[in-house]
Amino acid sequence: MLYIILLVYGLVLGSFFNVVGLRVPLKRSIVVPRSACSTCGHKLKAYELIPVLSYMLQKGKCRGCQSRISLIYPLFELLTGILFATAPLFIGWSGELVVALTLISMFMIIIVSDINYMLIPDKILIWFAGIFLLERIIWPLTPWWDSLLGAGTGFLLLLIIALVSKGGMGGGDIKLYALLGLVLGFKLVLLSFFISTLFGAVIGSLALVFKIIKRKQPIPFGPFIAAGTLTAYYWGSDLFELYLQFLFND
Repeated sequence: MLYIILLVYGLVLGSFFNVVGLRVPLKRSIVVPRSACSTCGHKLKAYELIPVLSYMLQKGKCRGCQSRISLIYPLFELLTGILFATAPLFIGWSGELVVALTLISMFMIIIVSDINYMLIPDKILIWFAGIFLLERIIWPLTPWWDSLLGAGTGFLLLLIIALVSKGGMGGGDIKLYALLGLVLGFKLVLLSFFISTLFGAVIGSLALVFKIIKRKQPIPFGPFIAAGTLTAYYWGSDLFELYLQFLFND
């Protein structure tokens, strides 16, 4: 039952996160105006905003003009629900689960914003920085100063890369990694960056091969950071252990 509750919460919040990710970068209110069809301006009623279900009942079309609704919306809601429901499998039913759900929430907003605008808004990072700081006071890392070391490491690492690459990393990425360091600590924030870069390199190369993107075309790094960070957060200890076994295996 608890897993189902988390799934439902994730579905509902996924719809809200999509609105936040689309509106905040444009400095628009996340409350008004109500959600509407981007084609005809039809104001969506409550029964048209039920995550995933409304899309299925309407057969993926607007009730007003019958134009196609992007499949991305229900998929994004479903992904958020799945991430919420599966988090306890990796974290357990402890206070750290609250941190995990907060991390997923931030990433879902960032993914929408970065894909649509190539921007990670400061307002989002500042909001979540306050939440994460409070959470790490209540549920600190061991030792507690690992959060401070991780924040400094995440910030300096991305700053150095941005300076060396002359803009290869955006300011939003730098601030985001400082925040991730606070959550993950020193070792995991380094692992997060390594895995995120690996994901970005592999997927970017495949996108070039299949001509989805053009050479030197900028791509949003936010989704790769999300995937790499959650991988490090959930399986970081196991990955470090495997690496040490490989390194010192006789």
